[in-house]
Amino acid sequence: MRKVSVLVLTMVLLSACVSKKKYVALEQDRDQIKGELHKTAIEKDELEAKFAAIEAKVDAYNAKINALKEENDAKLTTSDGSVISNDAKKQMRATISKMDPEAVKGAKTLKDSMNLAVSYNLKQTMAGSELSEDSNGEVDININETVVMITIADNLLFKTASYRMSNKADGVLQKIADLLKSEPSLDLMVEGHTDSRTISNARVADNWDLSVLRATSIVRRMQDKFGVDPSRLIASGRSSYQPLVDNDTKENRAKNRRTRIVILPNIDKFFALMAEK
Repeated sequence: MRKVSVLVLTMVLLSACVSKKKYVALEQDRDQIKGELHKTAIEKDELEAKFAAIEAKVDAYNAKINALKEENDAKLTTSDGSVISNDAKKQMRATISKMDPEAVKGAKTLKDSMNLAVSYNLKQTMAGSELSEDSNGEVDININETVVMITIADNLLFKTASYRMSNKADGVLQKIADLLKSEPSLDLMVEGHTDSRTISNARVADNWDLSVLRATSIVRRMQDKFGVDPSRLIASGRSSYQPLVDNDTKENRAKNRRTRIVILPNIDKFFALMAEK
């Protein structure tokens, strides 16, 4: 009986020892899990803070995008980046509606339509002037990116081999002067071009000389007659080195003898100034 009691006591003690070890192990597991939970909570807080910062940036970007969209809703952009407002577009459509449908057929893009409208309005501005009567298609207006280029055949401005101006172009020059005086940020460059035939006389040394002298004559007219600030005017000559066509016929040489007036306008302002009165 005594032996049985000792055996039972021994088993109870052994059982108590095993349970204590398990308890200690469980406590260690619990502490480890608590530590991991605490670490996870910290990481969660950090991730939430980062997410909140990202959300704030996204909101700021969306606000900026919406602001730009609202700003651009009232504008139209051509394929080369020129921007015009809806008002200018309406004015352009009104101008095109007055034109010969056959002349409008070739306009495939917004830029083409702008070129047609600007050209039409400018020629309407010149209606009845000597330049309009004599031009017969020898005045060309083109918008290239944000540059407006007006090309005038030399016979409308100068006598053969001369740099003395006629008054035929005053209607065009007056409008361009009005544009420059209303937009102080703009400059104007005048380019003289000749054909390939060599010229040399008492007043003109060569084609370089003639092309520059013709540009200078126009610049002086803009300054002296129309009151444009000379600091905003540029006179340049290209001689015969930028021909439009080969100088192999009389007609082609006539095309290459030209003056090009280059301005960098606000397109809306240009439309307003060139509108019919």
